[in-house]
Amino acid sequence: MWTLLHLKYQRHIKAGIGGPGGKQKSSGADGEDVTIDVPLGTIVKDAETGEVIFEITKHDESRVLMKGGRGGLGNEDFKSASFQTQRVAQPGEDGEEGWKILELKVLADVGLVGFPSSGKSTLLSVVSAAKPKIAEYHFTTLVPNLGIVGHREKQSFVMADIPGIIEGAHEGKGLGLRFLRHIERNSMLLFMVPADSKNHLKEYKILLNELEKYNPELLDKQRFLAISKADMLDEELMKEIGKELKGIPHMFFSSITGFQSSTTKG
Repeated sequence: MWTLLHLKYQRHIKAGIGGPGGKQKSSGADGEDVTIDVPLGTIVKDAETGEVIFEITKHDESRVLMKGGRGGLGNEDFKSASFQTQRVAQPGEDGEEGWKILELKVLADVGLVGFPSSGKSTLLSVVSAAKPKIAEYHFTTLVPNLGIVGHREKQSFVMADIPGIIEGAHEGKGLGLRFLRHIERNSMLLFMVPADSKNHLKEYKILLNELEKYNPELLDKQRFLAISKADMLDEELMKEIGKELKGIPHMFFSSITGFQSSTTKG
């Protein structure tokens, strides 16, 4: 399970209420539990205050979101020295009610960061078995896609194709706040700027700026710049772009042809 889409149209979730107590020493049954399955990285917030209640970060982790109603006490519990025979039992209790917000922050080893149509989905589809939607228009990717990338014999890591960011994303433009939160849980960031960008350095700095304004701690993550769609470039153009990126570790690659240059430390 990688998304919360299965809960999109299930806004009301109700557990059972406590059953009433009865005669013959019978206490009421507790209300039946309801378990909500969520992917790792899910955060639960109070809808009124926005306070984070807890987050799910471990496989098979289980937390109580809302307490259900207890079953009512049976007649035996109301017995006393004065009243040995009791005909009174307690009704069951209602459970807690309230609104909670569930948000997902994707957990991955490598997060792909770039403008829309920078080649992130294509790269993920080539290096993993993931099949993200790919098209030549903005915001093809509306939810993160995860892929398992195999390397060095039997080792692997998780790569996340994060929906494209645009300038002003930290202010919510282009669903920016919805997309930026997924970057927080990635161990390292692979910035992608396409070869046909009008200004590679400027685009890279815009991406850095958006991350910094959203959460300055994101710039503490290990990061690397890759110029995608390099099959559009010849060697001379790569050298020109390399001069433009002086001081920034980078490389050129093409998901289509499989070309990749050596890493330039800047």
